[in-house]
Amino acid sequence: MAVFFTSDTHFGHGGALGLFRRPFASVAEMDEAMVRRWNETVGAGDEVWHLGDLAVGRKPDRIHELLAGLNGTKHLIAGNNDGPAALEAPHWASVQHYAELEIGDRLLVLCHYPFRSWNRMARGAINLHGHSHGRLDPLPRQLDVGVDVHDFRPIPFEAIEARFPLRRARG
Repeated sequence: MAVFFTSDTHFGHGGALGLFRRPFASVAEMDEAMVRRWNETVGAGDEVWHLGDLAVGRKPDRIHELLAGLNGTKHLIAGNNDGPAALEAPHWASVQHYAELEIGDRLLVLCHYPFRSWNRMARGAINLHGHSHGRLDPLPRQLDVGVDVHDFRPIPFEAIEARFPLRRARG
């Protein structure tokens, strides 16, 4: 099982095309491309942490259909645009505003919003976030996992780990 991270898909949000300069001719094209890229990247047995802003202005039945068509076990870290339809969708394995996830020796601090400081920051913990759509200069060991920064697809943990290798104590 691989673990992936993403954020700020803004499915159904016409304003995302102009606001974030997305390279799609229409909302339908954007949504279709992101679903296709998600499913090309994530397998059925994988895990995905979506760090907020799943969809904008979508009714519960459309969110249900959308999530049912995305591969993997899905967790939501709520974003500022996630309304009741997204938060209450039955396809989430978990829904929360903040999480700390340990993978191997690495602590990942997950929130929709970027932090100025976070738990175990000085000990190699990485802050994964969305919200800024690639417009914010990151602090060390901080990464915007939003689709606007990562080819409109989830990013695997291995790629994150490769960007921020742990320094091992010298024996």
